Amino acid sequence: MPAEQLNKPQLTQRANKISPRVLKIALAVATAVGAVGAVQTYAVAAQNTSPTAKAGEQKLDFINLQLRPWTVVAKQKGFLKEEFDRVGIPEVNLVATGTAELVGAESAALDRGGIAIAQRMVYPATVHRANGLDAVIVWLSEPSDQFRTPILARANDDSIKGVTDLEGKKFASSRVSCYFTSPFEILTKAGLPLDSRKEQGKVRYQSIDNVAAVNSALLSGAIDATAAHLGTSNAAALWATGQVKVVGRSPNDGVYVNGAGRVSYFAMRDFVNKYPHSVKAFLTAHERTKKWISENIDEASQIIAEGTRVPVHIAKFQITDPSSFEFMKGEPDADAARRNIKEFQAWYVEKGDDILTDRRLSDDQIDKFVDARFFGKAEYSVYQ
Repeated sequence: MPAEQLNKPQLTQRANKISPRVLKIALAVATAVGAVGAVQTYAVAAQNTSPTAKAGEQKLDFINLQLRPWTVVAKQKGFLKEEFDRVGIPEVNLVATGTAELVGAESAALDRGGIAIAQRMVYPATVHRANGLDAVIVWLSEPSDQFRTPILARANDDSIKGVTDLEGKKFASSRVSCYFTSPFEILTKAGLPLDSRKEQGKVRYQSIDNVAAVNSALLSGAIDATAAHLGTSNAAALWATGQVKVVGRSPNDGVYVNGAGRVSYFAMRDFVNKYPHSVKAFLTAHERTKKWISENIDEASQIIAEGTRVPVHIAKFQITDPSSFEFMKGEPDADAARRNIKEFQAWYVEKGDDILTDRRLSDDQIDKFVDARFFGKAEYSVYQ
């Protein structure tokens, strides 16, 4: 039967004829091509609770997580296994959701059930919520910094030495990402707003979600500037080889650094409500791994290099450079997290952000977007 005709009942019938591992792979592949819609492939849920599962929670035979520098280390060192064993999940799979090439792919994977918990900066996470993704934030980082997402130009482009030189130039990045929110603030405060759907600005803007395409366009001269997390492998490679230069940074007292540029982890509301102990296991492994990496940088660099297929010096750069965002401390106060979202949303709306202007979240929606059970001294918090 063609993949596009495969539906949930048929998958269930076939489950009786094939092994659980083959079923898991089949579900994951089907989900990747959009064949099964909302089938939850982050785990195959049994009808009865596991002896080691927490009271009231169904057993999860496995869980799919994003393949990221820290999760590679967490799996290699056994932190993920130890924490998920405690809640009765015997298998942890790391899934490359395509974020290295397509910004936002992890949110689509989350919505389809391909991964259980997604990482994005809080601005794009908020936009995904505003666009209807029924997810909740279970962890938010401390404020960012000016090194996180600079504006980049070609190193050999002598016509661009600073932000003011970008007037009339071509700028491209992923719209629903920090690669928009950071330069949006920088350029707005410089009096050089980006184009929007509603009006032309002073800097030509094009949204391109494919990172490789943006990098190629920049290096070829098709565009004049972009923005990127230098702590990602593709941007780190351009920076380390001297192909790009920084021409602008977000102000340390600005809305991006203190608000929109914070890291968040979020998951579908239904998953969080069904498996809160599994979410806590993830967050606990996250805290343990960050601590271990900070104390074992050289070994961690080797593990990350092998697990994410980058050179060791790039892996080490991702850990040690100020632009790094994988290993930040968390924001323990749920109310502070909510205020943060409300404040940066208000600022971007005031300055003409077309998406948030059209789909602005209410205060009540934001309050429910941050799940307080994972903050402060609450039941599933890692801050106790």
